Amino acid sequence: MEGNKSEAKSGAETVYLRKKIDLLGAVCLIIGTVVGSGIFIAPKGVLKNSGNVGLSLIIWVLSGILSTFGALCYAELGTSFKKSGGHYIYLLETLGPLPGFLRLWVEFIMIRPAVTSVVALAFGRYVVEPLFTPCPAPTILVKLMSILGVTFVVAVNCWSVNWASRTQITLTLLKMVSLVLIIIPGIIALARGQTENFKDAFDSSSLALDKVPLAFFSGLYAYSGWFYLNFVTEEVIDPNRTIPLSIIVSMLTVTTAYVLINIAYYAVMTAEEVLLSEAVAVTFADRTLHGFSTVMPILVAISCLGALNGGLFVAPRMLFVGSREGHWPLLFSMIHIRRQTPMPAVLLLYPLVVLTLLRGDLFQLINFYSFSRWFFIALATFGLLVHRYRFPDHPRPFKVPLVIAVVFTVVSFSIVGLSLYSDPWNTGISCAITLSGVPVYYLTVHRQRLPKSWSKAVDYITIKMQILMEVAQQEVQTF
Repeated sequence: MEGNKSEAKSGAETVYLRKKIDLLGAVCLIIGTVVGSGIFIAPKGVLKNSGNVGLSLIIWVLSGILSTFGALCYAELGTSFKKSGGHYIYLLETLGPLPGFLRLWVEFIMIRPAVTSVVALAFGRYVVEPLFTPCPAPTILVKLMSILGVTFVVAVNCWSVNWASRTQITLTLLKMVSLVLIIIPGIIALARGQTENFKDAFDSSSLALDKVPLAFFSGLYAYSGWFYLNFVTEEVIDPNRTIPLSIIVSMLTVTTAYVLINIAYYAVMTAEEVLLSEAVAVTFADRTLHGFSTVMPILVAISCLGALNGGLFVAPRMLFVGSREGHWPLLFSMIHIRRQTPMPAVLLLYPLVVLTLLRGDLFQLINFYSFSRWFFIALATFGLLVHRYRFPDHPRPFKVPLVIAVVFTVVSFSIVGLSLYSDPWNTGISCAITLSGVPVYYLTVHRQRLPKSWSKAVDYITIKMQILMEVAQQEVQTF
């Protein structure tokens, strides 16, 4: 009897990331990270760069289809390679260590701080803005509230995987309420014959073809998050079934909801009003919900908080896996010995996000990181095609139709290429930051060229931080 207790205790104290994400948790993780700030701020960016209502709606539909194609490609990758890490691990396994390291590099240096800052700024704006209506809210107060939101999410993800998962499910259910509160009044308005805003929907007078890629970036930003489940593959229960099924259910739900929401916006608001609004969902609620309009900013803020939680739940897993593969300092492959959370990887992102928040502008940040994010997504699905050709007999429990993988890869590379023409400044900086990882790779990973004193200093700091944070390396192989 005592022996059994000892074994149970030993198993409970073993340090590793448990499989705790079931089908409901997976669906809530995807929907909860996709439906964040994007649908509430991106309509303005899509309309501004598309030039008219008709083309903006087409871009929303095409962005949903393209994102679903990408999600299906990642369903194949996620069931073919059972390691967590998402983009990074797929590039590492299909195209080699340098592309994998560069993806890890830009995630840490640019993409994750920028993505999190965009969502956090939207959260801060929707919390603070109603308190100052009709005057604009002080920027410093918006950023302070954004930092508080990020701090809360980081604390939850450091404290408990269960807490983070339950928080995600609860916030996802609440954010679906906000979508319904937009869709239903829009349908009622259309039923009453409010279609005047759709007249001359394809007016070409303000169409600028060179800005269309930026419109796609805004639309794709709203759908971004479909790949997040692949970051935590090792923690998914029955990944061969759960990953494809949750991706299909989630993307069909989100695409349908997004198109209906944008139709609802234009049923109630003119294109000019959408462009002038600082918070489209709040303006919409003021027009349609009347006495209940004060609820909308709260629901949107909850939606943003859910996206923050989902992003900061999965992103540290990429750093965790990169460290485990030898592409990142050893400390970040460690887990808290009692809480079973990748605490060092979570905490690493916190100061970077805060710094980006203090300096960043919302729409500039979207254009800034989109180039690198989509370049590596396209590269990952290109790697899928290469891997199929080189290893046709590799086990693939879920296999996406070849035409979908080819179309997604070609379109993604095309959008990335056109973005260099549409916004050469931001995309050029993004490209330069990505390439800055090449010398870092050859100095620190490919062949150790740093002085031995540096290595000894890193080892000393690692040991001290390990003791301070009470973390240890994973003791069970989970892939």
